Amino acid sequence: MSLKSRSLLVPLSAVALALAACTSTPLPPDQSTVPPVQPQPQPPVQPTPPTPPVQPQPPKPTALQMVPATFAALPGWDKDDLRAAWPAFTSSCSVLIKQATWKEACTIARTVNGNDERAIRTFFEAFLEPNQVVAPDGATDGLITGYYEPLLHGSRKKGGVYQTPLYKVPDDMVTIDLASVYPELKGMRLRGKVVGKKVIPYSTRADIESANFSGKELLWVDDPVESFFLQVQGSGRVQLSESGETVRVAYADQNGHPYKSIGKYLVEKGELTLEQASAQGIKAWIAGHPTRMQELFNVNPSYVFFKEERLPDPKVGPKGSLGVPLTPQRSVAIDATQLPQGAPVFLSTTQPNSDIPMQRLVMAQDTGGAIRGAIRVDYFFGFGAEAAENAGRMKQRGSIWVLLPKKF
Repeated sequence: MSLKSRSLLVPLSAVALALAACTSTPLPPDQSTVPPVQPQPQPPVQPTPPTPPVQPQPPKPTALQMVPATFAALPGWDKDDLRAAWPAFTSSCSVLIKQATWKEACTIARTVNGNDERAIRTFFEAFLEPNQVVAPDGATDGLITGYYEPLLHGSRKKGGVYQTPLYKVPDDMVTIDLASVYPELKGMRLRGKVVGKKVIPYSTRADIESANFSGKELLWVDDPVESFFLQVQGSGRVQLSESGETVRVAYADQNGHPYKSIGKYLVEKGELTLEQASAQGIKAWIAGHPTRMQELFNVNPSYVFFKEERLPDPKVGPKGSLGVPLTPQRSVAIDATQLPQGAPVFLSTTQPNSDIPMQRLVMAQDTGGAIRGAIRVDYFFGFGAEAAENAGRMKQRGSIWVLLPKKF
């Protein structure tokens, strides 16, 4: 994953078994010795009510489904200003054009006037088709969260308030592309270290935080809490105390351990309610429990390593896993094992902590360790304090439609 630190069937059936009780008829008694039996009135036989027919149940999907739809069926499609999405789409096309299915559409897109909203809308409706994503369990909505690019304050040297290191990729970590051995595992990598003749899992966050990684420090920052959240976001900016220069620290690699949510942990432990488990709520909890900070961080064994990049244009976002810069409020992270990277996605959800609709065209240009599932989207809010505030509170339900090239 490039920016964020960030792959199902239960058959249902019912079987009814009726058991009929069997009785034998005794021989008639000897009439010479046994007085005649007076007949006793028998209760009327109640008719057995007919068994209602079993109503067939629609089969539940066993895998993600893409259900063809129309643009008219997309809530808010006609109200979205597609000019805001066009730069993100053309960025995606710089990668998608290499695929046979996208070559024609992305080639024609080069002729579209990016300032003409009507021309852009005509292009999408003529060459692409929306497909609603239905999860394996039949759900048509899922969790929509948010992320952003944070700003930290740091130094190239340890000293004073700058005591928290951001690490480069360690020399002893090896990455094995599993597809080179098992083609069906395309896109999956194993990270670890060599001990003797074996490859074992790489160090967890707790191991890294307590070990001596001297010499692998990229930069030093002044806030361990912001350092942790930088890893959750996967990329950020650091303003250096020596020169005032701001540099970008981009995702370089990850230690191979799965991401685990510290917010979920606090909820499970009864420390926070689900509503309180936003980034803001977690930071407030840490401020009230400073001695438990590292204990909480160690719940997440995943650890992100960074590389430094120049920041020639502060308006340009960091690169996502697709390899193109992210566009604020028009780029999202998805589970690439479920959805096609780079594709346009129409998102229908609500604003952070609100019922106000947020319906717009975005591009699937990033992935994340916490982003797992068919309808699971992380919305990129951009850079700055407002983006941080919105991303921290974003935990809404939403539906998505993937736009794919029409088959002519």
